[in-house]
Amino acid sequence: MKQRVFRGRGAKLLFAALCVVLVAGCANVPLESQPVVVSGERQGQGSGDVVPEPKPDSDPLTLVRDFIGATLKPGQNNAAARAYLDEQGRANWHPSRSLTIIQDTFGTVYDPAPQPDPNTLVVNVRGIDVGTLDQSSAFVPDYNPAALKVKVRKQANGQWRIVDPPPDLYATESDFSENYTAVPVNFYSEQSATFVPDRRYVVAKPQSGLPSRVMYLLVNGPSTSLAGSVKNLLGEPVEIDTNVKSLDDGTLLVPLTGLSGVADDIRNLIAAQIVLTLQYVTSARIRILADGAPLVANHPDWRSNDLPSYGANLSPNLALLGLMTVDGRVRSLGDGAPVGGPAGNGGYDVVSAAQSIDGKRLAVVERDSGRVRLRIGDLGHDLPLAGLGGTTLSRPTWRPGTGEVWTVVDQVSVGRLVVNQNNQWTALTVNATDLTQQGYISELRFSHDGARVAAVIKGQLWVASVVGTGDSVALREPRLLQSHDLNDVVGVDWVAQDMLVVATRSPSQPVVRVTVDGQRMDAFNSSNLTPQVHGVAAAQSRSIVVADANGLWTASALGEVWRPQPHSLKDADPFYPG
Repeated sequence: MKQRVFRGRGAKLLFAALCVVLVAGCANVPLESQPVVVSGERQGQGSGDVVPEPKPDSDPLTLVRDFIGATLKPGQNNAAARAYLDEQGRANWHPSRSLTIIQDTFGTVYDPAPQPDPNTLVVNVRGIDVGTLDQSSAFVPDYNPAALKVKVRKQANGQWRIVDPPPDLYATESDFSENYTAVPVNFYSEQSATFVPDRRYVVAKPQSGLPSRVMYLLVNGPSTSLAGSVKNLLGEPVEIDTNVKSLDDGTLLVPLTGLSGVADDIRNLIAAQIVLTLQYVTSARIRILADGAPLVANHPDWRSNDLPSYGANLSPNLALLGLMTVDGRVRSLGDGAPVGGPAGNGGYDVVSAAQSIDGKRLAVVERDSGRVRLRIGDLGHDLPLAGLGGTTLSRPTWRPGTGEVWTVVDQVSVGRLVVNQNNQWTALTVNATDLTQQGYISELRFSHDGARVAAVIKGQLWVASVVGTGDSVALREPRLLQSHDLNDVVGVDWVAQDMLVVATRSPSQPVVRVTVDGQRMDAFNSSNLTPQVHGVAAAQSRSIVVADANGLWTASALGEVWRPQPHSLKDADPFYPG
């Protein structure tokens, strides 16, 4: 019997509900932010599991705490949590697909409102919601007081049980991390001709079902945060034909249907989308079939090293060592020498600058008579005015795959510079209302794939998606990341497509790494740094460079002690191409 992928809103609800049911399977999430292959099984996941009853004579406060702690325990249909309900609740509780994640340190207190029946009490959960797992298994950050009230009633046997259980599931951060693993589900960006990771969270156990769970996320499309920015090559009428499964020789079989008439170039992209996504949950060969035949003729089996290097032109050549602005001039991070032309010899009073990804062009913000204006041209030569100015301009950023330059004008509007065949620059507008209404923008940086921007708004970190092509471009779905623990942000850059490095004024956490969805933040070693840090430069496969009160410092890993940059200069601001 074929197992089809159902589509549409009802299908997504059904799939999300199945994901919640699959909370029965549990495993450890990798301690590092980057997903890894998960192996091993945990016993006791069948429908016949023996679920222990709550501790006898538990008071209502303890009962509710233990109920939340049981949410993600093994057992079908949330059996472990269901054990804390009264008989009617056990039979009728159908929690929604939403999973609210709260801080580990939460409390339970009795509701102060008087209760007419001493055998019926209301327990308030006091804590902080840090986010939710939405219907597409994407993390949506939040930071608000928990709004959970739980009614408990003493039963005929003298034991307290929950009645009218909450409609949504609640779990602590530790329990969530123990039971879910992060997987970058990849979708295609036509704008930059590369794949964009959409960070999702799937139940980690049983491990044998991980590829199937991830494939269902893939065919159901991108999360809300990337909708409009990327394309799902596995959209309708493509479906998973039968179960995704391991064959006797260890090969993982991915059987598709609905691909009749699809061109060869699209078939190759579909193969890449699948392999790039599944590489995080399997090390096996992946056999991709379309209606029973190889998806790509003469290439039935795939590994990640079979794929071309998508987006290679979006990463700066390692020979481009980066630049810095200092004392109104642009200098090389490689040897400290000034670049050629007025940007390096003092002909322009440079406030900030950005080098194109191919290294050939330079955009600089120049101070002139109390105002600033933008110049763009060939590196080492005169840089013509680009027709954009104001009281302030943010450090420019190059949009990958387009040759465009963006900057924030007077912290309230996003300017977009487009060049024509005659090397003349035209300023176009960006519909950035969703982002600018959050406050004044001091920094804007494109991700390496061009699908997202990171922004610093009123000292906080935001991420938004880039939607549209041609003359119509908008910034959508802004998300505030780590709103409670990450403040006084002064700089941001992308160390990977789904990972940011952030510089702050905080003396205790001057440099941190944050996942693109804000689900995790890790602090770099602060040794050797002197407050205040005021700049950061990061790029794929590069050392991170930060600027503090004494100069420039480099590091490559979280726990690594910062080392002096060989050509450090006081008050320098570093930047890599992009």
